[in-house]
Amino acid sequence: QVQLVESGGGLVQAGGSLRLSCAASGRTFSSHAMGWFRQAPGKEREFVARITWSGGYTYVADSVKGRFTISRDKVKNTVYLHIDSLKPEDTAVYYCAAQPSYGSDWHYGGQGTQVTVSS
Repeated sequence: QVQLVESGGGLVQAGGSLRLSCAASGRTFSSHAMGWFRQAPGKEREFVARITWSGGYTYVADSVKGRFTISRDKVKNTVYLHIDSLKPEDTAVYYCAAQPSYGSDWHYGGQGTQVTVSS
């Protein structure tokens, strides 16, 4: 079981940047991948980005490609989501998740971190 704690959200102006962090504890070494999802008010949760824990291979959703970057620090057991050129439509609760094996369901462990972008 992996425990996840997200942080780094806040209120920012459009065009600004943020770095979200996800501190993982527990069996992170056995996770195939870590990912970020977001849920805007009145909308379903959507996939944003993922990174394989071992090799660091990344995949970012087309809708945010070029502005969102995912990375991980294996020593600190932390996954990051760096967001540039923030837009009001990026306003959402951002969640970190762990994928135990390739193709398996994602495990959400944290409360998420709120990102609010003002125009």
